[in-house]
Amino acid sequence: MSVRELVVLGTASQVPTRHRNHNGYLLRWDGEGILFDPGEGTQRQMLRAGVAAHDLNRICVTHFHGDHSLGLAGVIQRINLDQVPHEITAHYPRSGQRFFERLRYATAYRETVALTEAPVDTDGALALTPAYTLDARRLSHPVESYGYRLTEPDGRRMLPDRLAAHGITGPDVGRVQREGSLNGVPLDEVSEVRRGQRFAFVMDTRLCEGVHALVEGCDLLVIESTFLDEDETLATDHGHLTAGQAARVARDAGVRHLVLTHFSQRYSDPEEFERQARAAGYAGELTVARDLTRVPVPKRR
Repeated sequence: MSVRELVVLGTASQVPTRHRNHNGYLLRWDGEGILFDPGEGTQRQMLRAGVAAHDLNRICVTHFHGDHSLGLAGVIQRINLDQVPHEITAHYPRSGQRFFERLRYATAYRETVALTEAPVDTDGALALTPAYTLDARRLSHPVESYGYRLTEPDGRRMLPDRLAAHGITGPDVGRVQREGSLNGVPLDEVSEVRRGQRFAFVMDTRLCEGVHALVEGCDLLVIESTFLDEDETLATDHGHLTAGQAARVARDAGVRHLVLTHFSQRYSDPEEFERQARAAGYAGELTVARDLTRVPVPKRR
């Protein structure tokens, strides 16, 4: 059975706390696993969440601040220790190539796995598979940073009442899907477009064009909300978003499920992030992320 869900491994910004690990997020997308921003301690959080190295197919790093990348060394070595049988691709800003190499070869170990380096240096498509397209967009942060967007191709939804009206049953349903028409009845007459699902991952950034392009029409959006609204000036100065800013972006983009994360340790009440997001007018499904939370991708409309 296909599974589409976000496994939250860590939610702290800058430094871990007693209750929050550094960043780490695994997107399960049917048979694939995409690990985003593995901060320090990610390997242990994977163990606690029941995530194995074999579950990984891609690693996507937004930028090379430590809370988003120091876990790379352990994760890469675990991939090799467990002798993952398939290729794994790593995406990260090309400007951080030296950091990636230092983390990849931080200590001695035996390389057993094909790890493909696929650095990002421009907006656009990074990967095209039958299940999804993976895109990147430049964000606004003191160091080069990219957000990621996964888009499923649109499909077709067969309409039983229309099929019945044209007497199309049994194997003929498959024929009209494959061939585009049957006995003069076009596929469009007995089906409708089934919009593909969309996911975006937006970490450290100010508001910018890249944010809006990534989040548009998303079914599930994971976005940083490091600061509360009263500290908006501080957020802008350090290249971050507030809870209200993230919520307004999601509201205006028609996001169905908003996941707020990457919280500053200065705040003791996580519920205040939800209150400010609601006050900003976001009315969809909302999760204030906690470590080891699992968030399902919303069902298709």
